[in-house]
Amino acid sequence: MIYFLGSQTSPRMGFRLDLFICLIAIFSAPVLSDLILSKVDRRVDLTSQVVRISSTLKVENPGNDPVSEVLLVFPEHQEKNLAYLAASFHEGKGKSKGSTSSLSVEVVHPQGMPPALVFYSVSLPKALGKGESSTLDVLAVFTHSLKPFPKEITQADFQLVVFQDTGYYLSPYEVKVQTLNVKLPDARIESYTRLENTKTVGSDIKYGPYENLPPFSYSPIVVHFEQNQPFAVAEHLEREIEISHWGNVQVTEHYKLIHAGAQSKGEFSRLDYQARPHLRGASAFRHLVAKLPPRAHSVYYRDEIGNISTSHLWGDSKKTELEIEPRYPMFGGWRTSFYIAYGLPLQDFLFESGGKRFLNITFGCPINDVVINNLIVKVILPEGSKDISVSAPFAVKQWQETKLSHLDIIGRPVVVLEKTNVVPEHNQHFQVYYKFNNISLLREPLMLISGFFFLFLTCIIYMHVDMSISKSSASYIMKLQWEEVQAAIQQVHDIISRCLSIHDKLEASLRDLSRTGDVQACKAARKACDGQVKELSKELRPLLAFLQSSPQAAQILPKVDELVAKERDLQEKLMQKHTTVVDGYEKKSGGKEIENRIALLQQKIVAIRQDVDDLLDYVDEI
Repeated sequence: MIYFLGSQTSPRMGFRLDLFICLIAIFSAPVLSDLILSKVDRRVDLTSQVVRISSTLKVENPGNDPVSEVLLVFPEHQEKNLAYLAASFHEGKGKSKGSTSSLSVEVVHPQGMPPALVFYSVSLPKALGKGESSTLDVLAVFTHSLKPFPKEITQADFQLVVFQDTGYYLSPYEVKVQTLNVKLPDARIESYTRLENTKTVGSDIKYGPYENLPPFSYSPIVVHFEQNQPFAVAEHLEREIEISHWGNVQVTEHYKLIHAGAQSKGEFSRLDYQARPHLRGASAFRHLVAKLPPRAHSVYYRDEIGNISTSHLWGDSKKTELEIEPRYPMFGGWRTSFYIAYGLPLQDFLFESGGKRFLNITFGCPINDVVINNLIVKVILPEGSKDISVSAPFAVKQWQETKLSHLDIIGRPVVVLEKTNVVPEHNQHFQVYYKFNNISLLREPLMLISGFFFLFLTCIIYMHVDMSISKSSASYIMKLQWEEVQAAIQQVHDIISRCLSIHDKLEASLRDLSRTGDVQACKAARKACDGQVKELSKELRPLLAFLQSSPQAAQILPKVDELVAKERDLQEKLMQKHTTVVDGYEKKSGGKEIENRIALLQQKIVAIRQDVDDLLDYVDEI
């Protein structure tokens, strides 16, 4: 009898469809061998998002022919979520059981079997003869088998999930006695299927014992219960493991994480969450714990924004644990991306055997109870590595790439391993073997030494070699001639400027005459100015002669000649003005009369002075 709440119609309909297909396949399946299972104990662990089913099978062979394999059967709808399957064999009998040894498990396709059933073959260490028995332990790990129901909840709701399975052990063999124990996170159960001999003990649901069940017996069960454990799923995880023979193994892990539980609906109140996180966010998770290898160092936790300070690291000689907190609590359907990185001592993970070096490190994710939809592990070997091979405890897709890094010439070989549907049970050691010549270790130091040597050598040569142009070349001679022209033009500019200063002094003597009436002092000032102008004219003549003879000055010479002519014209007009003013004062003429006599002359002086200033600016730019 199955008990459902009124709102649980959808999962029941989906389950009925899977059940219908599975029953058709079971009823049409033939018996495969004479083996019988004298006792089956199944334990289903539903305390996390990963479903772990442990089965202890006591196998007997009542037939005459020896049997070397045992078949395991899973319905197709269940097998698609199968992430990990392992079988082991107990050596010894009864209380004297010794160590266990792992057995080979592979998919097989028996003839006449319907496609809705998937078969796995477990190879026994030795064939079972008539009347012999053996005990096997089988562990099957499933992901995405707990379906949230309802699919959407508010911040204040608890998360409920549905689990579907068979109450009888599905096997191609007759089962004499079997039991089933379903372990839940706690005793809060919404509903569950009741079969014969069913009872609950705390948080466990116990089915059986059931006796003398024929092959392919199947009785569906559904458990609807509260499950608030983190449903942390890494949609994509990329691990980079870079080996440096200088003493370090650098590990970088990039996560794209999602809370795969019931989708969060409605508004989120951080105040309510912080005040009562166990009631207003029971299904959310706010921290994860990564169990890193011992002696991990230089650990950091970052995302696209930058460093995330909400992390805690502690460890000792046996373990290193990193507790990380996302920037916000993770509710159903929420996503986050981040990466963690750490360094490891090379001597703890790199070894030598048979002339080869090999890396021995774990494959999966160091964070507890994280399901990984797609995992890519990249092992970056030193440049120059060759004869590369991989040894993994399970099937993985693999290929090789090349990565160029600092001081690389041909690039570093990269071994890429990819696996989907990864669970914590996959966090086993794998090995990457390669050959490496120790002389290659000197490649990068020699490149650095050579680089600095040639840099310093180049600097020494540059400092001691004359890099100037040859003095006999035409370009060097033209350069010198142009420098001489520039120097001569500068001297002309300076002489003209000094002449203008003398003219300013002559103008100043006229202003003093109008103020004091001292004609003799004005004449003495003019005499001094005449002498200075004559000296400057003597200095100007050889400069003009040089510019006229130099071909480099052909373009600038007309402006220089115009400047000299304007200055002489200005000098004549100023002398004429000075003579007129002094004569007027000697004849006792009035000030108004003198101004009228020099008014036209003054206008010409101002215009010529402006032309001279413009030409000086032009020459100064040259």
